[in-house]
Amino acid sequence: MPIDERLVERLYRRVKGERWRTPAARFAQALETSVERAFAGRGRDSREVERYLSSLHLEDLALACACADGDENAWEHFVLEQRPLLYRTADALDPGGGARDLADSLYADLFGFKNETGKRQSLFRYFHGRSSLTTWLRAVLAQRHVDRLRTSRRTEALPDEDSSSALPAPIRPIDPDRDRYLELIRHALERAVARLDARDRLRLACYYAQELTLAQTGRLLGEHEATSSRQLARTRATIRDAVERDLRKEAGLADAEIAQCFEYVTEDAGPLDLREMLGSGRKESVPDRST
Repeated sequence: MPIDERLVERLYRRVKGERWRTPAARFAQALETSVERAFAGRGRDSREVERYLSSLHLEDLALACACADGDENAWEHFVLEQRPLLYRTADALDPGGGARDLADSLYADLFGFKNETGKRQSLFRYFHGRSSLTTWLRAVLAQRHVDRLRTSRRTEALPDEDSSSALPAPIRPIDPDRDRYLELIRHALERAVARLDARDRLRLACYYAQELTLAQTGRLLGEHEATSSRQLARTRATIRDAVERDLRKEAGLADAEIAQCFEYVTEDAGPLDLREMLGSGRKESVPDRST
């Protein structure tokens, strides 16, 4: 099902696509590719598509289209904005400067070369706007650094496990969707918490934000400690179900993407501050939760 032309026109005007001389048809093609990737294997309706497209980094997508097509002004802007960021990423991957050549070589693949049919094949064709262009470039560079490390180590003898020269765990590539997933789940969690009744919110605030024990929480709410524990478990399940529904219906995520959202939150909650969501301040002294 093609994207509604009026929606494409509205999004094109929003990002001022003409700034990079990106034709509206070219921009529409990029949007369609992104939608196909996001909704692969499942149906979609117009509302889901519009929500998804509105969540994209559309200005970055328009710039990527222009760069992929070889527009000089777009490339000048891209290099000016992104080269310092790429170099900082390269230096973080290899403080000795060994990754800077990877950053430089990346530009050739980004610019692309024309094939036999005269069509330019640019690495930008893999950018779909689901993360910022900066985040995506960092992920590409990190993956190339990992690939080079793996290639170089294939010819090296493996040291003993207890040796000081034992190989470290592989570097995990940066997922370009990570920041977007964390932002989506943060908003979904805020909405889920806001929909709770006052007593459930108070119980959460006591136990998680104020860090009271179950016994202290129960006394404050006039209920048994076991009841507080059971109600907290119920509320957690309610919140998770609400977040999953929100991510599926409002953000248009598939089950695998939702699972990835929760995995990232488990690894690093980042900006997910439950005290802020519950409107609670932290106590000066934290009670001992072991009692």
